[in-house]
Amino acid sequence: MVMEPEIANLLGALSLAVMDRIEQGTRDIIGHAGETPAALIVIGYGPVTNDKLRRILGLSHSGTVRLVDRLVLDRLVERRPGKDGREVALHLTAKGAASRKDLLTSRISAVASFVDVLSPSERKRLGELIRDVLARQDTSEMDRFTICRMCDTGVCLNCPLPTTVSKRDR
Repeated sequence: MVMEPEIANLLGALSLAVMDRIEQGTRDIIGHAGETPAALIVIGYGPVTNDKLRRILGLSHSGTVRLVDRLVLDRLVERRPGKDGREVALHLTAKGAASRKDLLTSRISAVASFVDVLSPSERKRLGELIRDVLARQDTSEMDRFTICRMCDTGVCLNCPLPTTVSKRDR
């Protein structure tokens, strides 16, 4: 099935507008955009290793190390011994957890500002369409982690992505 070019173009424009608003909020909160806010949110799901963070964010090993170094320097993340002594687990500090909470709130507000122009019935229908689109994606486990890298699992209690991964594992 071929998507109409106009729909694709409009969805692309809306996606960029939403991302621009989300990134402005992240700069206001932590002074960084790019993958920094996503890293804080992913680490907040539970301790992760540099390698898992690298794979979720799609960064090189050295790029991930530099990102984590910056988060540690900003006192948002700390390194602790991992499960087997060979790996290092990344954990949020109290400041990191507070920043993560602010990032999640800011993200929801940024997106809601676009949706608020719709009537309640239009918002309901849009939500149904978005859930349907996500539910029909063919995603690997890593794709799912990547797609949900900035999700607030306290808001999205029933993720529509086809997955066997529990919130605890994210």
